[in-house]
Amino acid sequence: MSIQTILSDLASSRDRREALYKHFHLNPELSLQEYRTAERIEAELRACGVDEVLKIGRTGLVAILRNGDGPVVAMRGDTDGLPMAERTGLDYAAEGVTQVDEATGLETPVAHTCGHDVHIVSLLGATELLHAHRGLWSGTFVAVFQPGEENAAGAKAMVSAGIVDQVPKPDVYLGQHVLGSLPGGAVGIRSGPLFSAAASIGITLHGKGSHGSMPNLGVDPIVLGAAIVTRLQTIVAREVAPRETAVVTVGSFHAGTKSNIIPDSAVLQLNTRAFDKEVEKHLHEAIERIVRAECEAARSPKPPEFRYYDQYPLTDNHEAPTVRVRAAFDAWFGEDSVDMSPVPASEDFSVIPDAFGCPYTYWGLGGFADWKNAPGNHSPFFAPDIQPTLDRGIEAIIVAASPWLMETGNGDH
Repeated sequence: MSIQTILSDLASSRDRREALYKHFHLNPELSLQEYRTAERIEAELRACGVDEVLKIGRTGLVAILRNGDGPVVAMRGDTDGLPMAERTGLDYAAEGVTQVDEATGLETPVAHTCGHDVHIVSLLGATELLHAHRGLWSGTFVAVFQPGEENAAGAKAMVSAGIVDQVPKPDVYLGQHVLGSLPGGAVGIRSGPLFSAAASIGITLHGKGSHGSMPNLGVDPIVLGAAIVTRLQTIVAREVAPRETAVVTVGSFHAGTKSNIIPDSAVLQLNTRAFDKEVEKHLHEAIERIVRAECEAARSPKPPEFRYYDQYPLTDNHEAPTVRVRAAFDAWFGEDSVDMSPVPASEDFSVIPDAFGCPYTYWGLGGFADWKNAPGNHSPFFAPDIQPTLDRGIEAIIVAASPWLMETGNGDH
């Protein structure tokens, strides 16, 4: 009855954990600027007796529980907020919270409108319970508090800072994300592609400035950009096989300053999503082909410039650990263990296990009782139900780790 005994402490710690969740929700921080968040996480870990806490990079933290012989299980929780304002109206909402973006020097609203505060508290709670019940499991549990998921830089930063050399190599790397697309309290998982590969592309188009009354003397980058935006829509419609999933979105088009001036440049910002690496490669090649051809057709004086950024890898769950976790979920959660469909959002979760060369699996956590009307992640109204979400987030981590850390992990409900 290892799992049941470990989770028996949930009720007694519930008020404290809910207060901690509200603290993190009220104090979000931007990607790679999670200084106070990291300080509080470390303080909480040390307060419950965890003494091996490593700082990896500026704001990354890893807690290691070594408990004799056995497998190494790592669990990731991301810690950053988003540069946007919250509009939930909750009494613990981060409405009015701002932070200066170190990259731009500009002050911006910040909010935990993706649920990373749930991830922090869930991983803290699971780590505390495993530390308190060392007699019920064996092996090593590694809690990875990863910064900078929202700008795809945090996992790479931890790899660059040497996480692979400082932390035991995991036998499995686990992760979860609270979502509004699953029934409240449910855990959903699947083998294979789960979160899409993504990239943002900045494209600078070069024209030739002129007076608006004399367009024949210039090369209009606005007309050029308009043609490109329209033509890009044919990639998914006419170049990607119907059985595949792909997205090409033009989210920004900036050009010009005045109605009677033809500008000399325009800038487009694109975003792509795909569940297959070859499809993603085709999208990028097609985008560049179309943009270059349209620029040549428009007599553009210089070739277009491409900048790729915010690139996320495909999250592609390995089958063996996914099967083990799903069996554990089925045994413990019953009908609340569900199939999860692929999500077109993207994650940098796989960067660290890929650096270790270890298998991984990742699941979704339903955060809303009224899930059919729930706001999506990144909505200003996104704030999961505190319960049962916080308890279920901890349960899911303990249950998912049990096939490796507990001999009777799948059948001790």
